[in-house]
Amino acid sequence: MIDGITTYGSDELTKKLQNCDDPVFILTIGTTETSLIDGISGAGPSADLTEYTPASDVEFMVLGEVRCCDAPAETVVGDAAAPTPARLTKASLQLSEIPFVIVDAGSKIKPDVEYLSFGKEYGRDIRTGKGVLNPLEIFENAKDLGAELSRRHEMLLIGESIAAGTTTALGVLRALGYEANEKVSGSMPHNPHDMKTKVVDEGLKNAGIKPGEADAMQAIGAVGDPTLPAIAGLVLGSDIPIILSGGTQMAAACAIIKSEQPNFDFSRINLATTVYVAGDETADLFGILKQIDDNITVNVVDPKFEESEHEGLRNYLKGFVKEGAGAGGAMYSALVSGKSVEKLRRKIEKVCE
Repeated sequence: MIDGITTYGSDELTKKLQNCDDPVFILTIGTTETSLIDGISGAGPSADLTEYTPASDVEFMVLGEVRCCDAPAETVVGDAAAPTPARLTKASLQLSEIPFVIVDAGSKIKPDVEYLSFGKEYGRDIRTGKGVLNPLEIFENAKDLGAELSRRHEMLLIGESIAAGTTTALGVLRALGYEANEKVSGSMPHNPHDMKTKVVDEGLKNAGIKPGEADAMQAIGAVGDPTLPAIAGLVLGSDIPIILSGGTQMAAACAIIKSEQPNFDFSRINLATTVYVAGDETADLFGILKQIDDNITVNVVDPKFEESEHEGLRNYLKGFVKEGAGAGGAMYSALVSGKSVEKLRRKIEKVCE
């Protein structure tokens, strides 16, 4: 048992990570123009700046500064704000000394750092029913990278950064036939479920898709985002243990994996997310996963931000941000590597300052 981690399921992959010499962290970034709908996402200071969030996240992780825009990536509601989870990820990966790779699954704003690209198309507004123009291209390129990384590493940790990603996750889950309304998480204290459902309903209607009648690529193409086929492809292209670093968006990736490979062995992957997602009373991560497979282990990380003197981090306790940029998995890796919760929190505070 590791302080700060509660495991729901098997601890087999945790033990493997403890003894792993060369894991690698992959952060997939992407854009969905769905994020421009006012009030649907808090992953940025304002709706029009949400498209800059993925690029600014990875620029900060690599460079320690943001170059693509002037505004920092943070969630702002009223007079309160919380820092981007990319700061949690950066601090955690520094502690665990795990290298990371940036993958652009399809972003409108390109970061000023080195990255691998899965395609030139960014995600569109899913209300059109044409959310991703090239899902199969992204998926196949991701499978190739997953296979290559499997030859070089013993374990993969995969995170994502995309604004409005929980809405596109809802879209894909619904298209594949899962009961997901009012179950996906969100980056604000108020989870705009009615808005998300209405947006997905419009997208499914315009795509001519009835829930449960689409395959994975049809679902993504209609109401998904570029990071979802990227994550699923990385998993299906690999043959090594994987930690999916995230919450309900990773649940949608699991649904895609199930659609593409019905007999997939889910014991090969774990989710690692934050206590702020797992305990989100406006969502139901476990309820979604149970519909997909009974064998998906979830590792829940509690960095105990209530003990922090950093006001922005304490706002995570109020429902701000919750997860993103692979923060849950990155913090999980730091704790598994033997770092204490207190040391992890101090490192995060230092990076945030």
